[in-house]
Amino acid sequence: MNWTKPRSASSAPSDYISESQPDRAFLRTDYRIRVQKGLRVITAAVRSSIALDRPPDPELIRIRDLVYQVAGIFHPDNKLRLLLDRCGRRMKELKTSTLREYFEHLTVKPTRQSEMVALLNEITIGETCFFRNQPQLDALRQIVIPKILEAKSRSPLRRLRIWSAGCSTGEEPYTLSMLLLEEAQGRLKDWTIEILATDLNERSLEHAKNAIYGTYSTRHLTPHFRQKYFTPATDQLQVQPPVRSSISFSRLNLSDDARMTFMKGLDLIFCCNVLIYFDLASKRRVIQHFYNNLLPHGYFFLSHSESLYGVSDDFRLVHLPGATAYIKGARTPAGK
Repeated sequence: MNWTKPRSASSAPSDYISESQPDRAFLRTDYRIRVQKGLRVITAAVRSSIALDRPPDPELIRIRDLVYQVAGIFHPDNKLRLLLDRCGRRMKELKTSTLREYFEHLTVKPTRQSEMVALLNEITIGETCFFRNQPQLDALRQIVIPKILEAKSRSPLRRLRIWSAGCSTGEEPYTLSMLLLEEAQGRLKDWTIEILATDLNERSLEHAKNAIYGTYSTRHLTPHFRQKYFTPATDQLQVQPPVRSSISFSRLNLSDDARMTFMKGLDLIFCCNVLIYFDLASKRRVIQHFYNNLLPHGYFFLSHSESLYGVSDDFRLVHLPGATAYIKGARTPAGK
């Protein structure tokens, strides 16, 4: 099996997971910086919070809508406090005292593009680990990979292309690489593997490229995988070069239609716990790109708690032992 570094998708686009947690109240009015227990935090000049039946601050809504327009991530009213907190972190960094001023940093200042990236880094997070969904991985190795190889048996090009869309800090693509390495001397002998790993969050991608992980991320590793594919790094573990060699990490915005069109010719797409932070319109747009970019024999995986029900009829649900996946269904011609 040949492990080649795929071309970067940064010339194409990252995925993202929003740390949106529901809250019963959100801050509003004229937000100022104050000091509390040695920390500079955002607070309201007149009152600290209001009930959800009161209108939110207009400037916060403008920022919310801008984030949605750029990245497809939507914060409903009951999650606006999270957005306010993340804006507050950036306002502290910029020494900006009001949301109105911060909105200008996002829209009219010369650094507006880099500031939007910085805000998205604050909004999007990734909570993941190695071998997070073992039934899904078992089905991949035992059923899906053999079916894909059978479908490609007549092709002279012995190559598998896999996309980890919303790879966060890299545990998912590294897990996939290790699983495929286990087949290197078996059914994948003489095959080339390319894993495209994308995310919206630049900090998460930097973490992924460093490939050093603590006990939380590595808690599901068996002794076999821990000893075979990792090297101790003080009190952490670093992924070994053979696992990393087939993976290309790059920033990609799933809402960037132009760049999404570059992600072609894929045998497998993983997009787990990402689309749950999109509204229906954004989900449908992203799913449309996944459909167009997946090869006819390809498989599309979501997390065990996600579904395409009510989102797309283009894919057909496939039941696997302990897991589910989607394959491309036959589209109904327009007008029929």
